[in-house]
Amino acid sequence: MQQSDARTVVTDYVTFLAAGEREAAIALFAEDATWAYPGGLELSRTWRGKQEIFGDFLGRVGTLFAPDGLPEITLTQVLADGPQAVAEWTTKGTAANGAAYENHCLGVFTVEDGRITAVREYLDTDHVARTLLA
Repeated sequence: MQQSDARTVVTDYVTFLAAGEREAAIALFAEDATWAYPGGLELSRTWRGKQEIFGDFLGRVGTLFAPDGLPEITLTQVLADGPQAVAEWTTKGTAANGAAYENHCLGVFTVEDGRITAVREYLDTDHVARTLLA
């Protein structure tokens, strides 16, 4: 298995993020990557480029959790075929407003030349609205 295959890159990304290794996670993304976040929330749209994804989007998501309740991310599985990988993970934490947050997430990742170029995330956006954005 090559180090740049989709399964390895996506597994490494989620593992780095879960471990708080933000710079290592960011390094796995192409400069012009996109991240599509579903629904009708204020966060819902396609984020473009590393700055938007990690600064504006995921950076903002981090502020929605209590300082001592930062989310725990647990990778459930990764299925891959060619440049596509589907990752399933669970995110648990305490929202800034004190609400308990637990969401089961799925991302469809595209990996080219060892870098993530696109992500389409699927999760319970109603739960996000009721807990993180309440």
